[in-house]
Amino acid sequence: MPSDEELLARSRDGDAEAFTLLVERYQRMLFTIAYRFLGNTEDAGDAAQEALVRAFKNLAAFRGQCSFKTWLQHIIANVCRDELRRLKRRPTLSLDNLLETGGGFRELSAGKVTSPEEVFLTREGEDRLHRLIQALTPEYRVVVIMRDLQGFSYEEIASHLGCPVGTVKSRLSRARHFLRQHLVQEREHVAGLGVYMAKGGEGR
Repeated sequence: MPSDEELLARSRDGDAEAFTLLVERYQRMLFTIAYRFLGNTEDAGDAAQEALVRAFKNLAAFRGQCSFKTWLQHIIANVCRDELRRLKRRPTLSLDNLLETGGGFRELSAGKVTSPEEVFLTREGEDRLHRLIQALTPEYRVVVIMRDLQGFSYEEIASHLGCPVGTVKSRLSRARHFLRQHLVQEREHVAGLGVYMAKGGEGR
């Protein structure tokens, strides 16, 4: 398979087939990221398409400071942030009163908490985590997705958002705390329901 660099060079020379190969290579990734940001397939599909259009228009400006994949991830994050602003979506839950913690996704497996890796093993678990991410306000959702799903560094996220690294860490800590709390609550609810059903619904 040709490398991204080879396909990029051919695309810049007007080879439409080369760019089509790049699209096929990364369109699923773009859709998945957009779906995490926007919460539904229709908006995610539109955002992924817009990201590819922006990438094509700016191929000449891409100088290889990062990988093509990373460049696309930045583009789709920008597209989704623009869409969230345009729609002026309001969160269903607030993080304003949550205490900051140092915990993260890797620490969710401590105690009785299900880790994201375990959550994603089942379709039901994936839907649950996706729903919780959608409950985050846009500023918290962005840092969770960019850090824990896309793998960007704190410095990269801060540069992308135009804010201090400390702000990124604070938002990420609050967001992770929210996700951890609600994963515990949902797990305990399901466990309690299972015990109740096993007893035949005693006490109804």
